[in-house]
Amino acid sequence: MLFERLVSAVLPQRCAVCGLIGEAVCAACLAALVRVAPPLCERCGSPGHWPVRRCAECAGRRLAFAAARSALVYDERARALVRSWKEHGRRDLVRVAAELVTEAVPPPAASVLTFVPADDDRRLERGHAPPRALAEALAERWTVPVADLLGRTRRLPPQRGLSLVERRRNVRGAFVARGRVPARVYLVDDVYTTGATANACASALRRGGARMVTVVSLARAVR
Repeated sequence: MLFERLVSAVLPQRCAVCGLIGEAVCAACLAALVRVAPPLCERCGSPGHWPVRRCAECAGRRLAFAAARSALVYDERARALVRSWKEHGRRDLVRVAAELVTEAVPPPAASVLTFVPADDDRRLERGHAPPRALAEALAERWTVPVADLLGRTRRLPPQRGLSLVERRRNVRGAFVARGRVPARVYLVDDVYTTGATANACASALRRGGARMVTVVSLARAVR
């Protein structure tokens, strides 16, 4: 926190989306971020033309989570926001991310929040773990405890650029629950792309004792 205050005192703050000097995300860019809005798929939260229980994206898949919800459509503006947050060390953006999520997602009917565990090498390279930071910010706003319930069993190659089948194979068995898991859990991630990582984490939580896992993320890819 001290380092961040020193940096902000020396360097002007710029919008994470357009680069305009001023706010972390300027009012124009904040308004232009595309919100995920109903009608939604009841299961995976994908927006569509009408509400459905299972959409084309998740129909026929064995999903370990009960539902997934996101705040933003992962378009170019949302990518710029996430890139600034994750890759450029803009830790101040977690407050913006948490505000966007709490605007879109109601407080959880869950015992605890947890998060997709970071890869150790990427965490050291970035200096922070965005899903954990988002979970902690949401826990403060929702007054729900946050717990470190998941670990990785191996180092994963990046998911970027992989097909849906390759993504599922890449994360299969890659996560394990730590200790006994409460019955109802909110699993927090930064971006929901295909749901492969969220589903693998939810599977591990279910094996650890969770009866219902709900996924919440800042942004999601929409096909």
